Amino acid sequence: MIREKAASSAPGIPMLLFLFVMFAASIFMLISMARVENLAGILASVAILIASSVSFGGLRVVNPNEAHVVTLFGRYTGSLRLPGMWWINPFSTTKRISMRVRNFESSKLKVNDADGNPIEIGAVVVWQVVDSAEALFQVDNYQEFMSVQSEAALRNLATSHPYDARDEKILSLRMASAEMNDALRHEVQSRLDKAGVQVVEARISHLAYAPEIAGAMLRRQQASAVVSARKTIVQGAVGMVEMALEELSKKHVVQLDEERKAAMVSNMLVVLCSEHSVQPVVNTGTLYH
Repeated sequence: MIREKAASSAPGIPMLLFLFVMFAASIFMLISMARVENLAGILASVAILIASSVSFGGLRVVNPNEAHVVTLFGRYTGSLRLPGMWWINPFSTTKRISMRVRNFESSKLKVNDADGNPIEIGAVVVWQVVDSAEALFQVDNYQEFMSVQSEAALRNLATSHPYDARDEKILSLRMASAEMNDALRHEVQSRLDKAGVQVVEARISHLAYAPEIAGAMLRRQQASAVVSARKTIVQGAVGMVEMALEELSKKHVVQLDEERKAAMVSNMLVVLCSEHSVQPVVNTGTLYH
Protein backbone atom coordinates (compact mmCIF):
# COMPACT_ATOMS: atom_id res chain seq x y z
CA MET A 1 0.00 0.00 0.00
CA ILE A 2 1.36 3.42 -0.96
CA ARG A 3 1.44 5.90 1.92
CA GLU A 4 2.06 9.61 1.72
CA LYS A 5 5.59 10.87 2.40
CA ALA A 6 7.35 14.19 2.05
CA ALA A 7 8.97 14.85 -1.32
CA SER A 8 12.59 15.95 -1.63
CA SER A 9 12.53 19.66 -2.40
CA ALA A 10 14.45 22.91 -2.04
CA PRO A 11 13.12 26.38 -1.15
CA GLY A 12 11.73 27.95 -4.31
CA ILE A 13 12.61 31.64 -3.87
CA PRO A 14 16.39 31.17 -3.39
CA MET A 15 16.40 28.60 -6.21
CA LEU A 16 14.56 31.02 -8.50
CA LEU A 17 17.12 33.76 -7.85
CA PHE A 18 19.97 31.29 -8.36
CA LEU A 19 18.54 30.13 -11.70
CA PHE A 20 18.11 33.73 -12.88
CA VAL A 21 21.73 34.42 -12.06
CA MET A 22 22.86 31.24 -13.83
CA PHE A 23 20.72 32.02 -16.87
CA ALA A 24 22.06 35.58 -17.15
CA ALA A 25 25.63 34.44 -16.54
CA SER A 26 25.37 31.74 -19.22
CA ILE A 27 24.16 34.28 -21.79
CA PHE A 28 26.97 36.70 -20.88
CA MET A 29 29.48 33.86 -21.03
CA LEU A 30 28.16 32.69 -24.39
CA ILE A 31 28.52 36.16 -25.90
CA SER A 32 32.04 36.55 -24.49
CA MET A 33 33.18 33.13 -25.73
CA ALA A 34 31.68 33.76 -29.15
CA ARG A 35 33.70 36.97 -29.53
CA VAL A 36 37.00 35.21 -28.85
CA GLU A 37 35.84 32.12 -30.77
CA ASN A 38 36.50 29.79 -27.82
CA LEU A 39 34.69 26.58 -28.78
CA ALA A 40 35.02 24.93 -25.37
CA GLY A 41 33.71 28.03 -23.64
CA ILE A 42 30.82 28.25 -26.09
CA LEU A 43 29.82 24.62 -25.44
CA ALA A 44 30.07 25.09 -21.66
CA SER A 45 27.97 28.26 -21.73
CA VAL A 46 25.34 26.55 -23.92
CA ALA A 47 25.21 23.61 -21.50
CA ILE A 48 24.77 25.96 -18.54
CA LEU A 49 22.07 27.88 -20.43
CA ILE A 50 20.14 24.70 -21.25
CA ALA A 51 20.51 23.35 -17.71
CA SER A 52 19.28 26.59 -16.13
CA SER A 53 16.36 26.80 -18.58
CA VAL A 54 15.29 23.22 -17.87
CA SER A 55 15.65 23.77 -14.11
CA PHE A 56 12.97 26.45 -14.20
CA GLY A 57 10.50 23.62 -14.85
CA GLY A 58 11.14 22.29 -11.33
CA LEU A 59 9.51 25.25 -9.59
CA ARG A 60 6.12 24.51 -8.00
CA VAL A 61 3.75 26.76 -6.07
CA VAL A 62 1.73 24.99 -3.36
CA ASN A 63 -1.42 26.75 -2.14
CA PRO A 64 -2.89 26.35 1.38
CA ASN A 65 -4.89 23.12 1.86
CA GLU A 66 -3.39 21.66 -1.29
CA ALA A 67 -0.98 18.81 -2.02
CA HIS A 68 1.24 18.13 -5.03
CA VAL A 69 1.86 14.43 -5.59
CA VAL A 70 5.30 14.05 -7.21
CA THR A 71 6.22 11.15 -9.50
CA LEU A 72 9.46 10.56 -11.37
CA PHE A 73 9.32 8.24 -14.37
CA GLY A 74 6.26 6.45 -12.93
CA ARG A 75 7.66 6.13 -9.40
CA TYR A 76 6.07 7.96 -6.47
CA THR A 77 8.72 10.12 -4.79
CA GLY A 78 6.62 12.09 -2.28
CA SER A 79 4.12 14.89 -1.81
CA LEU A 80 4.48 18.64 -1.29
CA ARG A 81 2.15 19.80 1.50
CA LEU A 82 3.68 23.03 2.91
CA PRO A 83 2.36 26.20 1.22
CA GLY A 84 4.88 28.25 -0.75
CA MET A 85 7.23 27.95 -3.70
CA TRP A 86 9.40 24.82 -3.92
CA TRP A 87 11.89 23.40 -6.36
CA ILE A 88 11.94 19.70 -7.24
CA ASN A 89 13.54 17.57 -9.93
CA PRO A 90 12.50 19.28 -13.19
CA PHE A 91 11.87 15.89 -14.82
CA SER A 92 9.24 15.06 -12.18
CA THR A 93 5.53 15.37 -12.82
CA THR A 94 3.04 16.58 -10.22
CA LYS A 95 -0.68 16.12 -9.64
CA ARG A 96 -2.64 18.63 -7.56
CA ILE A 97 -5.09 17.33 -4.97
CA SER A 98 -7.28 19.57 -2.84
CA MET A 99 -7.17 18.89 0.90
CA ARG A 100 -10.13 21.16 1.66
CA VAL A 101 -13.26 19.97 3.48
CA ARG A 102 -16.03 19.15 1.01
CA ASN A 103 -19.71 18.14 1.07
CA PHE A 104 -21.36 15.26 -0.70
CA GLU A 105 -25.15 15.05 -0.79
CA SER A 106 -26.52 11.73 -1.93
CA SER A 107 -29.58 11.35 -4.06
CA LYS A 108 -32.86 10.18 -2.50
CA LEU A 109 -32.43 6.42 -2.40
CA LYS A 110 -35.46 4.11 -2.38
CA VAL A 111 -34.76 1.03 -0.25
CA ASN A 112 -36.58 -1.40 2.04
CA ASP A 113 -36.01 -1.02 5.76
CA ALA A 114 -35.51 -3.93 8.19
CA ASP A 115 -39.30 -4.51 8.28
CA GLY A 116 -39.53 -4.63 4.49
CA ASN A 117 -41.25 -1.24 4.15
CA PRO A 118 -40.13 0.85 1.16
CA ILE A 119 -38.63 4.14 2.30
CA GLU A 120 -36.78 7.10 0.81
CA ILE A 121 -33.51 8.12 2.45
CA GLY A 122 -30.72 10.58 1.71
CA ALA A 123 -27.57 11.71 3.50
CA VAL A 124 -24.95 14.46 3.60
CA VAL A 125 -21.31 13.45 4.06
CA VAL A 126 -18.63 16.00 5.01
CA TRP A 127 -15.20 14.70 3.97
CA GLN A 128 -11.64 15.63 3.08
CA VAL A 129 -8.53 13.97 1.69
CA VAL A 130 -5.91 13.31 4.38
CA ASP A 131 -3.49 11.07 2.42
CA SER A 132 -2.78 12.36 -1.09
CA ALA A 133 -0.84 9.25 -2.16
CA GLU A 134 -3.63 6.83 -1.23
CA ALA A 135 -6.26 9.06 -2.84
CA LEU A 136 -4.37 9.15 -6.12
CA PHE A 137 -2.87 5.67 -6.37
CA GLN A 138 -5.10 3.30 -4.35
CA VAL A 139 -8.36 4.02 -6.20
CA ASP A 140 -9.11 5.00 -9.76
CA ASN A 141 -11.11 8.16 -8.93
CA TYR A 142 -11.32 9.02 -5.25
CA GLN A 143 -14.28 11.41 -5.65
CA GLU A 144 -16.39 8.88 -7.52
CA PHE A 145 -15.26 6.13 -5.12
CA MET A 146 -16.36 8.25 -2.16
CA SER A 147 -19.82 8.94 -3.61
CA VAL A 148 -20.48 5.30 -4.52
CA GLN A 149 -19.30 3.95 -1.17
CA SER A 150 -21.28 6.58 0.77
CA GLU A 151 -24.50 5.57 -0.96
CA ALA A 152 -23.69 1.89 -0.43
CA ALA A 153 -23.17 2.52 3.30
CA LEU A 154 -26.44 4.46 3.46
CA ARG A 155 -28.32 1.58 1.82
CA ASN A 156 -26.79 -0.89 4.26
CA LEU A 157 -27.80 1.29 7.22
CA ALA A 158 -31.38 1.64 5.96
CA THR A 159 -31.84 -2.09 5.41
CA SER A 160 -30.40 -2.93 8.86
CA HIS A 161 -32.85 -0.83 10.91
CA PRO A 162 -36.62 -0.26 10.84
CA TYR A 163 -38.03 3.12 9.92
CA ASP A 164 -40.09 3.26 13.10
CA ALA A 165 -39.83 0.59 15.80
CA ARG A 166 -42.75 -0.28 18.09
CA ASP A 167 -40.34 -1.43 20.80
CA GLU A 168 -38.42 1.43 22.39
CA LYS A 169 -35.39 -0.83 22.90
CA ILE A 170 -34.92 -1.23 19.13
CA LEU A 171 -33.03 1.57 17.39
CA SER A 172 -35.05 3.02 14.53
CA LEU A 173 -34.10 5.39 11.74
CA ARG A 174 -36.68 7.98 12.76
CA MET A 175 -36.26 8.05 16.53
CA ALA A 176 -32.53 7.31 17.08
CA SER A 177 -31.19 10.00 14.78
CA ALA A 178 -27.95 10.61 16.71
CA GLU A 179 -27.10 6.90 16.86
CA MET A 180 -27.95 6.48 13.17
CA ASN A 181 -25.74 9.41 12.14
CA ASP A 182 -22.86 8.03 14.19
CA ALA A 183 -23.31 4.55 12.71
CA LEU A 184 -23.44 6.03 9.20
CA ARG A 185 -20.20 7.95 9.76
CA HIS A 186 -18.38 4.83 10.98
CA GLU A 187 -19.77 2.77 8.10
CA VAL A 188 -18.66 5.29 5.47
CA GLN A 189 -15.25 5.76 7.11
CA SER A 190 -14.54 2.04 7.13
CA ARG A 191 -15.16 1.96 3.38
CA LEU A 192 -13.03 5.04 2.60
CA ASP A 193 -9.95 4.26 4.72
CA LYS A 194 -8.21 2.69 1.73
CA ALA A 195 -8.75 5.87 -0.35
CA GLY A 196 -7.02 8.27 2.06
CA VAL A 197 -10.30 10.05 2.85
CA GLN A 198 -11.47 11.11 6.31
CA VAL A 199 -15.19 11.49 7.07
CA VAL A 200 -15.69 14.59 9.20
CA GLU A 201 -19.45 14.20 9.58
CA ALA A 202 -22.27 12.12 8.14
CA ARG A 203 -25.96 12.67 8.80
CA ILE A 204 -29.30 11.60 7.35
CA SER A 205 -30.78 14.57 5.49
CA HIS A 206 -33.99 12.99 4.14
CA LEU A 207 -36.15 10.21 5.56
CA ALA A 208 -39.69 9.36 4.53
CA TYR A 209 -41.89 6.46 3.58
CA ALA A 210 -42.19 5.75 -0.13
CA PRO A 211 -45.21 7.48 -1.73
CA GLU A 212 -47.12 4.24 -2.32
CA ILE A 213 -47.35 3.47 1.43
CA ALA A 214 -47.01 6.93 2.91
CA GLY A 215 -50.76 7.33 3.47
CA ALA A 216 -51.19 3.98 5.20
CA MET A 217 -48.12 4.52 7.38
CA LEU A 218 -49.32 7.99 8.32
CA ARG A 219 -52.61 6.54 9.53
CA ARG A 220 -50.73 3.92 11.52
CA GLN A 221 -48.59 6.60 13.14
CA GLN A 222 -51.68 8.62 13.96
CA ALA A 223 -53.33 5.58 15.49
CA SER A 224 -50.22 4.83 17.54
CA ALA A 225 -50.14 8.43 18.73
CA VAL A 226 -53.81 8.30 19.73
CA VAL A 227 -53.31 5.04 21.64
CA SER A 228 -50.28 6.48 23.43
CA ALA A 229 -52.16 9.64 24.33
CA ARG A 230 -55.18 7.64 25.56
CA LYS A 231 -52.91 5.50 27.68
CA THR A 232 -51.47 8.58 29.36
CA ILE A 233 -54.93 10.08 29.89
CA VAL A 234 -56.30 6.89 31.44
CA GLN A 235 -53.31 6.56 33.76
CA GLY A 236 -53.80 10.14 34.91
CA ALA A 237 -57.57 9.69 35.33
CA VAL A 238 -57.15 6.54 37.42
CA GLY A 239 -54.71 8.36 39.66
CA MET A 240 -57.09 11.27 40.12
CA VAL A 241 -60.02 8.95 40.94
CA GLU A 242 -57.90 7.06 43.44
CA MET A 243 -56.78 10.30 45.05
CA ALA A 244 -60.39 11.59 45.24
CA LEU A 245 -61.60 8.44 46.96
CA GLU A 246 -58.72 8.53 49.43
CA GLU A 247 -59.34 12.19 50.28
CA LEU A 248 -63.08 11.65 50.76
CA SER A 249 -62.44 8.69 53.04
CA LYS A 250 -59.65 10.41 54.98
CA LYS A 251 -61.63 13.58 55.70
CA HIS A 252 -64.87 11.71 56.34
CA VAL A 253 -66.75 13.92 53.90
CA VAL A 254 -69.12 11.15 52.88
CA GLN A 255 -69.35 7.40 53.35
CA LEU A 256 -69.87 5.51 50.10
CA ASP A 257 -70.72 1.88 49.67
CA GLU A 258 -69.20 -0.20 46.90
CA GLU A 259 -72.03 0.51 44.48
CA ARG A 260 -71.77 4.30 44.99
CA LYS A 261 -68.01 4.12 44.64
CA ALA A 262 -68.40 2.28 41.36
CA ALA A 263 -70.83 4.91 40.11
CA MET A 264 -68.51 7.71 41.18
CA VAL A 265 -65.54 6.06 39.50
CA SER A 266 -67.54 5.57 36.32
CA ASN A 267 -68.69 9.20 36.25
CA MET A 268 -65.21 10.60 36.95
CA LEU A 269 -63.60 8.44 34.25
CA VAL A 270 -66.18 9.62 31.75
CA VAL A 271 -65.48 13.23 32.65
CA LEU A 272 -61.69 12.90 32.64
CA CYS A 273 -61.30 10.67 29.58
CA SER A 274 -63.92 12.20 27.30
CA GLU A 275 -62.72 14.04 24.20
CA HIS A 276 -65.55 16.59 24.52
CA SER A 277 -66.68 18.70 27.42
CA VAL A 278 -69.20 16.86 29.60
CA GLN A 279 -72.66 18.28 30.38
CA PRO A 280 -73.31 17.70 34.12
CA VAL A 281 -76.63 16.47 35.43
CA VAL A 282 -77.46 17.88 38.86
CA ASN A 283 -79.34 15.51 41.13
CA THR A 284 -81.70 17.58 43.35
CA GLY A 285 -83.07 14.60 45.15
CA THR A 286 -81.71 12.62 48.06
CA LEU A 287 -78.61 10.51 47.71
CA TYR A 288 -80.29 7.42 49.16
CA HIS A 289 -83.79 6.05 48.78
